[in-house]
Amino acid sequence: MATTTRSRTADTALASVEKAFALLTCEPAPLVFDARPVPGLPNTTMPLDRLRTLLMYERYDSDTTDILWRQLARHAREWGPAWVVGAIGVALPALTHLAAKISTGRPRLADDVDSEVLAGFLEALRTTDLDRPRLWLRICWAAWRAGAGVIKDQEGEELPLDLSSGSRTPRMPYGHPDLLLGRAAAAGLISDEAAELISATRFGDALIEQLAAEHGTTAAALRMRRRRAERVVAVAVRRGDLSGPFRCSAGLDEAAA
Repeated sequence: MATTTRSRTADTALASVEKAFALLTCEPAPLVFDARPVPGLPNTTMPLDRLRTLLMYERYDSDTTDILWRQLARHAREWGPAWVVGAIGVALPALTHLAAKISTGRPRLADDVDSEVLAGFLEALRTTDLDRPRLWLRICWAAWRAGAGVIKDQEGEELPLDLSSGSRTPRMPYGHPDLLLGRAAAAGLISDEAAELISATRFGDALIEQLAAEHGTTAAALRMRRRRAERVVAVAVRRGDLSGPFRCSAGLDEAAA
């Protein structure tokens, strides 16, 4: 999970969670996670802050990540508020990174983005289907969509002050491809499922044959679905639809033509 150097105010939602997480993981009785049932993790119990550090600097496959987050989510649902804070605290470096990317260039919206990213993550932590694969990715998508909604709502209310009155070369979209896919999904150009499919197979370690078996379809059908979505995103990039304010989709058929 990536970190960020973004500074934030003392009362932002994510900063408040960090303070609560620090109290939960300090001596003499830190909240402890049993990593022994999770293949690939050290065969021991460990404080949650150590688990978070481990996840920040080690790369684990999707099976290990699914088992880990399935266990954390169940603890959060069944073992009370301390484990809710604990699970969010483990995810906090990733959530902070997402929030910082969403609010880049929009400092006045940063606190609202933080709050919505946290709310989206918490809702997914409590309600998402734990038996489906790529649990971590699905929870993060929920957090991204919630945070991106702040930018979409705010920028749809009025024209930006620096709007050019003439034509100009579209700005390139910023950041990791997952962020580009997130903007495309939030703008309605592609579905959340299509964004997850592209992310998991192009930038993650998922095999399209494995996904096809899990969804009861064929690999050829999934490849066609992915190809159509990628064409939509490519056209949107060329038109500049994924740079600056979100735009309404012109329709999948038009973009894919």
